[in-house]
Amino acid sequence: MIASVTSALILIDLMPRIIALPVAPHSGERVLDRCRLLAEAFRAAGRPVVAVRVERPGVSEQPPGSGFVDGLVQPGDVVIVKRTVGAFHGTGLDDRLRGLGVDTLVLAGLVTTMGVESTARAASDHGYELEFVADAMSGFAADEHDFTVEKIFPRFGDVHDTAHYV
Repeated sequence: MIASVTSALILIDLMPRIIALPVAPHSGERVLDRCRLLAEAFRAAGRPVVAVRVERPGVSEQPPGSGFVDGLVQPGDVVIVKRTVGAFHGTGLDDRLRGLGVDTLVLAGLVTTMGVESTARAASDHGYELEFVADAMSGFAADEHDFTVEKIFPRFGDVHDTAHYV
C-alpha cells in the first residue's frame, strides 16, 4: 500500500549500463523488475514517479546505455538528469517535488551506497520523510548493501520491501 497521499517514488539510475553492473544481493534485472512493480503501483494510486539518471559532466557523448531502460518512463513521470552522485544538486528536483505537494520520498534503484544513499541524505537535509525499498535496490557488494539498509537507512526513515507497496 502506498504510504502517503503526498509520497513520490524516486527511481535512481535504472539505465542499461548500470543495470548490467555486477551488484548484490539482488541483480540489476531483479531490481529493475521490482522498480517497475513499484512504479505501476504508484501510478495507479495517482502518486508521482520520478525517474533519475546520471550524465557524466564535461563529455561530448555519454557512454552507451546511458538512457533509461526501455519502457521505464511513462507519460506524466518526472524525469531528472543529474551530474553528481545524488539527485538533488543542480537538478531542480526539490522544486518539482514541492510543486507536486510531495513530502515523503520512497527510494529505490541503483546503487544502494551511491546514488540511492546520496539522494536520501540530501532529501533528509531538504526535510523530506523517507522510505526505502530494500529489495528494490542493490549495492556493489552484498555486505555494503546490507549494512546500509540495516544500519544507515533506519536512521533516516522506514525500510520496507516491495510487497509493502504492491
